[in-house]
Amino acid sequence: MVRNPFHLVEFSPWPLVGSLGAFFLTVGFASWFHSYGILCCFFGVVLILLTMVQWWRDVVREGTYQGFHTGQVSIGLRWGMLLFITSEVLFFFAFFWAYFHSSLAPTFELGSCWPPVGVDFLNPFSVPLLNTAVLLASGVSVTWAHHSLMEKDRMGGINGLVVTVLLGSYFIFLQAGEYYEASFYLSDSVFGSVFFVATGFHGLHVLIGSTFLFVCLLRVVFFHFSDGHHFGFEAAAWYWHFVDVVWLFLYLCIYWWGS
Repeated sequence: MVRNPFHLVEFSPWPLVGSLGAFFLTVGFASWFHSYGILCCFFGVVLILLTMVQWWRDVVREGTYQGFHTGQVSIGLRWGMLLFITSEVLFFFAFFWAYFHSSLAPTFELGSCWPPVGVDFLNPFSVPLLNTAVLLASGVSVTWAHHSLMEKDRMGGINGLVVTVLLGSYFIFLQAGEYYEASFYLSDSVFGSVFFVATGFHGLHVLIGSTFLFVCLLRVVFFHFSDGHHFGFEAAAWYWHFVDVVWLFLYLCIYWWGS
């Protein structure tokens, strides 16, 4: 019997467990915001982390040891990743729409000016500019790692990924410090809401991308990738470049122009 080139996925509990984790996380955040405790939120985080570890383990097993990621499957995975990034583009487009809707024609409630009166905005040429340099450098290092893998330079791939993960972690550290020192808050009118939601979700994407690349680093260390079969790393690199581009727009539109 001729085996078809498609991968028929086995029954898996992780989509259900992941959706339950997202549900408990949402309910937990709502409860936490209303001072009902953080236990439900913690339970949701545990379920999501469990789903990430187990699901990643299953995908690695299918692609590396069982040989299910054939050429046809790889094409499907690439299209899936491209569509996912497209959905992320639309996700951030909504934030930019909200930002320009309020900033280009500030209402009377905002004082008819942008930023609103009394808001001491962040200096775009201090930490935000440093963060921009950090992310641009991380884009160079992840490209270095990619080319090293294609040229069978395993140590170059490891070094490039280590540098990228460290730069991503440094970016998150700098952004946390920026939030801590900011003179305005999430509740400070639409300005504070749009700023913290847009930049905060981007920071979350940097955290997710850093985790993604860290898993790829472990896979390179354990010889899971070859010069012609490393789509797991390519998907992480695409995602990271998307995060870099979004930050450039955030910096130019919100930090520089908005100030």
